[in-house]
This record gives sequence, structure tokens and C-alpha cells, in this order.
Amino acid sequence: MTGRPGRTGRSGGQAGAGDLLALVRTGRATTRGALQQATGLSRATVGQRLDRLFRAGWLREGAGGPVDSPLGGRPSITLEFDDAHAVVLAADLDTRHARAAVLSLTGELLAEHSGTLVVEDGPDAVLGELGRWFAELLEKAGHTADEACGIGLAVPGPVDSETGRVVQPPMMPGWDGYDIRGRLARAFTEHTGAPPVPVLVDNDANLMAYGEQRTAHPDCSAFVLVKVSTGIGAGVVVDGAIYRGVDGGAGDIGHIRVGAEALCRCGSQGCLAAVASGGAVARKLAGTGVPAASGSDVRDLLAAGHPGAAALAREAGRQVGDVLATVVTLLNPGVLMIAGDLAGTSFLTGVRELLYQRALPRSTARLEVVTSRLGERAGLVGAGALVVEHLYAPERVEERLRALGV
Repeated sequence: MTGRPGRTGRSGGQAGAGDLLALVRTGRATTRGALQQATGLSRATVGQRLDRLFRAGWLREGAGGPVDSPLGGRPSITLEFDDAHAVVLAADLDTRHARAAVLSLTGELLAEHSGTLVVEDGPDAVLGELGRWFAELLEKAGHTADEACGIGLAVPGPVDSETGRVVQPPMMPGWDGYDIRGRLARAFTEHTGAPPVPVLVDNDANLMAYGEQRTAHPDCSAFVLVKVSTGIGAGVVVDGAIYRGVDGGAGDIGHIRVGAEALCRCGSQGCLAAVASGGAVARKLAGTGVPAASGSDVRDLLAAGHPGAAALAREAGRQVGDVLATVVTLLNPGVLMIAGDLAGTSFLTGVRELLYQRALPRSTARLEVVTSRLGERAGLVGAGALVVEHLYAPERVEERLRALGV
């Protein structure tokens, strides 16, 4: 017999190599002895499974830990996830702009690029260009294409996470139902010559929320991020996982009706995004003779201290805060983060005015209302983390080890 049934195994079975890797990655067990305790496996079985992870290059030995025994003896050798064996590619699409990066497996940005990329040009052209960006970024970061283990992509529309396809996206004409995963994988191969890698796609607000929660608020069990840029969307992270709803539509608060007459890009009247987004504020400014065409233009005006932009941003914040009172009452988050082009003092002041006025005191008693910590990089960090958590999930680790022949 190799030992008692593993306590952390899936479906009542023994803990596999993937389970051991998860324990090490999360810091719950970082020595052979701790792994034996956590899993109930014998020393020999733990050694066999760790050997597979060492041969794959996914684990390394660190410094010796403290001596646990009062009798002394050799310090335990600690085990560490080797984040140098691969890199992740990530991109964050906005309606007229994009960012792309090479990241380490622990989320460090190794190389980054931003530039104009217009989603209305269509998925074939946009994803093809991202493939070219990735090839250049890998060279800039000093890594080969064979070291890339996956690609994460944030898009400004609702995504069916099972298929990676956007579903009726108001701001992405021509993308509905398009095979984003397949095209981006081919673009990567076309520009690097390397075999295709897994591609994961999610909504931009979801991935911003995921990146921010993991980086700045890892202990928050209910986290909401609201992105206010050209449109308005929310990302929700519950118990460390993105909450997407049944088909990726959760968090689409920009299309809640608020009773106004403004026509929204989705074709409906009175959506929140039609009156309180960065695009809506830009249109109001343009109507007064101020040159503004997008949320990024409003951001620049706010940074320059433009009084008209500040007044409109505050009013937009009040309109969003009115809707967020319901969101906060429903979800009872510990952190509500405001991000995007309008996430400045004026907008945040407006949000707080209406939020605390309309929401139940019980719902806001322990609520932190904050602004983004990662800024424009939040979507990239979240996209990279999504890929890593997918590829190193215990059940996928087993598949990948078999594919590697270890």
C-alpha cells in the first residue's frame, strides 16, 4: 500500500500531483512533511508525485525551513512554485485602444505595449494585430514563443466563458459569436512560428476585478469593481472566483434603465451608460463647445482641472451611485472599487453622495469605496491570472503532465 487515502483528492480519491502543486502554490503546504500531513499520502507517494512536478520544471527547492522537532535535526527543505519555466501573454481591448503584455506566472509585467486598436475594424484584423504585438513583446522581454503557455484576453462586452465568444456586444460590432480563441491562437502562430497555445477570453470589467481583488484585496470575499469608461460595466469576485452568471451577462449594469430619454448604443432608451458613461459625458461636453469625443478625452480634461468636466463627472457619479445602491444592497460587498476613465475625485464624490443616501446602512456599514490600485494594467494582470489559474488547476495539471510524458 502507498498510504492512506489523500484528504485533498478530488471526488474522494487520492491527492494527485496537481493537488500537491496547488498546496505549494497557495502556501498551504511547502515541505514534504506538510504535504504528507495535508494529504494523508505516504512519504514515498508524495516523493513520486513531486518528482513528476520537478521533471516538468514546475517546482524547485528553496531554502531550508525551521526545525520543527525539539530534538533538532536537519531543517526541512521548502518547496516553491518555479515561476520562471513559462510566461503568459495578456491583452486588454477597449473600443479604440489596447494594451498587451508579457507576464510572469506570478503576475509581474515583463514587457508591455499600448496603442490604437479599433474594435470596429473587426475581429480578424484586431486579433491579427495582437498576434504581431505578442511576437514583438516576447522578443522585447527576452523570451521565446515556446515559453508562452497561454493567452488571456479582456474584451469590452459580455462573454460566454464556455466558448470564449462575445454575446450581442453593444460596443463590438461584427464580433457577436466570433471564434476569438481560434483566431487569436492562429495569429500567435502566424507571427511567432510556435504551436498554438490555449486562449482564454473574458469581459474586461471581470478581469479588472479579478486582478485588483487578487493583488490588493485578497481577503475580501465579496468584491465589486465598476469600470466607467466609454461604457459602464461591473466585475464581481466572490470567494476568489469571478461571478459571471449563467452565460456571462452578470455585471452589465450599464444597461440598467434609469428613466432618461437618451438613446444607448445597445438600441434601447434610458440606459445608465447612455447618460453617465465617459462617452455620455464627452457628448455633453461637446455640446457646449468643449472638444471631447471619448471617455479618455474626459479623463484628460479632468486631469487638467476643467470645471465643466468636473461638474458633469460628479453628476454622472450621482447617477451611477443611485444604481450602485441596489447593487450593494443585493451583493453586500466588502469593497466597491471605481475604475476607468472617470474614476477621479469628482465622479467618486458623486457616487458616494447617492450611494450612502439610498443604500441601507446595514449594507454600507463595512463597505470600502475605493479607486483602482493597478490602474490601466488591472485587465492585463487579471487576464494573466485567469490563464495561470486555468492551466495549473489540479485536474489540468494531470492532463499536462501526461502530455509532457512525466
